[in-house]
Amino acid sequence: MAEAGSESVEWVITEGLTGYQEAVAFMEARAAEIAEGRARELVWLVEHPPLYTAGTSAQESDLVDPERFPVHQTGRGGQYTYHGPGQRVAYVMLDLKRRTPDLRRYVAALEAWLITTLDVYNIRGERREDRVGVWVRRPDKGETAEDKIAAIGIRVRRWVTFHGISLNVEPDLSHFSGIVPCGVTEHGVTSLVDLGRIVTMPEVDAVMRRAFEEIFGPTERADPPLLTDD
Repeated sequence: MAEAGSESVEWVITEGLTGYQEAVAFMEARAAEIAEGRARELVWLVEHPPLYTAGTSAQESDLVDPERFPVHQTGRGGQYTYHGPGQRVAYVMLDLKRRTPDLRRYVAALEAWLITTLDVYNIRGERREDRVGVWVRRPDKGETAEDKIAAIGIRVRRWVTFHGISLNVEPDLSHFSGIVPCGVTEHGVTSLVDLGRIVTMPEVDAVMRRAFEEIFGPTERADPPLLTDD
């Protein structure tokens, strides 16, 4: 939760597909404005066209098919991941100076947000000490099988966060085969629809918003940003 008296977090949803470079440029600028006290905290929900992103720990060998989709180098933590239609990406720009300047606690809060969201759909999301993200046990695939349903990759500058999380709602899961997702070879990926939960993106957005407010505090809807490709 933010300090008492802090403004609510702006909650913005952009319809359609948002270019990745445009999104990063906007986040960079907004994070700087938040750090300078010129803008409010923001959660920005988008979908991207099919693409791969490489975090700061990405290994070149984990890019299995470099020609399949555009590959973007990014300053977030983590390894390779996929973004595409049917996946809800939430970019989270919070000022940890107004909250708790503790990155481990912040990542744990993001995991709790995702786990709380999944619980609404009677899906048990779990943390793993040796793997970032949220995981689902798959006894239908084997006794020890599990799949990743949500990824986390953050960056922090002047104690303001950006980048964030991605939740697989109904993406084309075959698109993950062009990479080794997050460097993990022994487990797969799944989605809400793959697990038999037939939901729409607006429904998931509403659940995510309620779960976010339980952990981070109140939100207020705001208009989406006007992006440029400069």
